Amino acid sequence: MKASHICLWVTLASSGLVSAFDPITTTVVVGFGAALGRAIFKYFKETCDPKWIAYNATGLKTDLDSKLFGQHIASRIILKAVNGFMSNTNPKKPLVLSLHGWTGTGKNFVSQLIAESVYAEGMHSRFVHVFTSTLHFPHAEHIATYKSQLQQWVRGNVTNCERSMFIFDEMDKMHPGLIDSIKPYLDYYDKLDGVSYRKSIFIFLSNAGGDGIIQTALEFWKAGKNREEIELKDLETALSLSVFNNNKSGFFRTSLIDKNLVDFFVPFLPLEYEHVVQCAMAEMEARNLKPNPDVADMVARDLVYFPKSERVFSVKGCKTIESKLDFYT
Repeated sequence: MKASHICLWVTLASSGLVSAFDPITTTVVVGFGAALGRAIFKYFKETCDPKWIAYNATGLKTDLDSKLFGQHIASRIILKAVNGFMSNTNPKKPLVLSLHGWTGTGKNFVSQLIAESVYAEGMHSRFVHVFTSTLHFPHAEHIATYKSQLQQWVRGNVTNCERSMFIFDEMDKMHPGLIDSIKPYLDYYDKLDGVSYRKSIFIFLSNAGGDGIIQTALEFWKAGKNREEIELKDLETALSLSVFNNNKSGFFRTSLIDKNLVDFFVPFLPLEYEHVVQCAMAEMEARNLKPNPDVADMVARDLVYFPKSERVFSVKGCKTIESKLDFYT
């Protein structure tokens, strides 16, 4: 329905012309206007239905292949996990992903890509909820209050839409024990107090475990092996254990790991020079600029790498690419 036609009908239904009809006709017209108003509201406002929530598997694969650099393990796991979950009309539990790696390696970016593949509004969807530990849960002395609030936020939002997505950033800075408050919602329950959480997605982002991932990547590099030879089995067990035993992490001794409720621990490898160049080229294209390899090279060379002598991995990944491009373009 065109917006001009909608406005016309609303104007007629709500104008003084209504008073020209008899009471029965007036009731019909006003009732029609109210129903139409609800239809208009639904037409323009995001709702929890296939018009706004429809998984685009092809789009996610294309984005992972063309926009995520140097993360062959993460790309493969994310695509299979999300594809499998979204194609299952009756999942037994929510999808729970835990993304780990140093800053700038693509964890937040992947969360964005997943949201864009599921929701028409992407990260702006009213059904995508982001919690940042240092912002939403800053004080250790208020952990009891945070637990209650977190349970209410999750329960309320899933009640509103079963296809909700929750992203918890800075899990390495979350107070230990807090995340256990939502453990029942991630478990194998059909319903809890009349609410089903089985079609929701929970994504945890953390720098915890990053050192172990880097150590493995460095060992492969020193052995002259290609980074694409690194497999999930080389990292997953050590990653989950290091996160579980890190007493400064939000996952410290958590029942989410102890009860195997995290479906996938997804490692993000440290990025090399070539990946930083790819990030710079992609950012120029996103800005509708002609990708310039010379500029991308200058941006990449301007970053700090480690080990210092070999300059193999970028300390900040691609995190500062945007600001560097502002300087060079």
